[in-house]
Amino acid sequence: MGDAPLTLDPAEIPAGVFPAQLLRAACAQGWLGSAASPVPDGNVQPASVDLRLGEVAYSLRCSFLPDDDVPVQAKLEAYALDELSLGDGAVLEVNRPYLVPLMEELRLPAGVRGKANPKSSTGRLDVFTRVVTDGNYRFDEIHAGYVGRMFLEIVPRSFPIRIHPGLCLNQLRLLSGSPRLGDDDIRRIHSQTPLLFSDGEAVPDEKLSVADGLFLRLDLRHEARQGGAGYQARKNRPVLDLSRVGAYEAEDYWRPVFPESGTGSVILEPEEFYLLLSEETVQVPPFLAAEMMAYDPTAGELRTHYAGFFDPGFGFHPDEAATGSAAVLEVRAHDVPFLIEHGQRVCKLSFEHMAAPPDVLYGRAIGSSYQDQDLTLSKHFRTHGSRRRAEAGAR
Repeated sequence: MGDAPLTLDPAEIPAGVFPAQLLRAACAQGWLGSAASPVPDGNVQPASVDLRLGEVAYSLRCSFLPDDDVPVQAKLEAYALDELSLGDGAVLEVNRPYLVPLMEELRLPAGVRGKANPKSSTGRLDVFTRVVTDGNYRFDEIHAGYVGRMFLEIVPRSFPIRIHPGLCLNQLRLLSGSPRLGDDDIRRIHSQTPLLFSDGEAVPDEKLSVADGLFLRLDLRHEARQGGAGYQARKNRPVLDLSRVGAYEAEDYWRPVFPESGTGSVILEPEEFYLLLSEETVQVPPFLAAEMMAYDPTAGELRTHYAGFFDPGFGFHPDEAATGSAAVLEVRAHDVPFLIEHGQRVCKLSFEHMAAPPDVLYGRAIGSSYQDQDLTLSKHFRTHGSRRRAEAGAR
């Protein structure tokens, strides 16, 4: 970590997701950063960089994408309702879109592109975010060679939130080539280094559900977990200050979810927000990164993840028997009530090659909040799950 940054030659970077050491080099060479405020070392994660909010937020009449002829700033001037200074903190209202210029800008070389996603704590608070860039018809996807600013759209869905300059709600990873694994590669790697576990054992190949990624199943065994099978967000709650860690009581913002007696199923109400848990546990070895698909229409009319990125090292313990970590699923049903049952496949995990193993891995050693998690709320709450950690210690 204390060594001088590498010198990057875009033509020599292997295909894959940039690891921490290449991200630090990219920042040092000005591919990613801010002239006024360089990216702090602590914002470089094993395979991503935390992006910082700037000094102002704009409330919007509507969400939008720019086009080739009209940049973000021009659209912002047309659709902004008000400008909010974030200096002492500003409150964002539920279901109102806001746009915040980010501190970091990009000067990507040809062949290097970006992809953004919410941080885990952001998604678990039902805060919908996505990155907007000039001349781009897609959210969160940043084309190779992009030079320019980045903006973050923020929509609190369940709770009003207070934000401050420098707060990190999203993260960006840099990629080269085509790193995504095909199904045959997933099966081959799983046979050598298990990616999914069930009840502490690697899932047998014949029980893997593979279709352009690995499907995960729901865990609704509430009798094995104190407080229910999941959480449902309460309405009309007080403001959550996102700069305050461990400051809030879970009961003030969440109610437990219990399966129906006799069936073990749960009916999700339309447009309500739930936190649920995967039945399988996931291991992401150092040479891979993983991403949860936000929406798969074949799995039902529901969105099953906001914060889709799993760093190398998630659920991985090099000096211990592998058991993985559960995935907390951020779920919202759309249009109609939707029935879910224990063991139902509702979400899919894709995998990508790293350009090189990172010199730091996700985990407690670097302050990661959700390693070995059970049904864990965001870091802003005092209540955290511990059942699976306790079970792992007993084995």
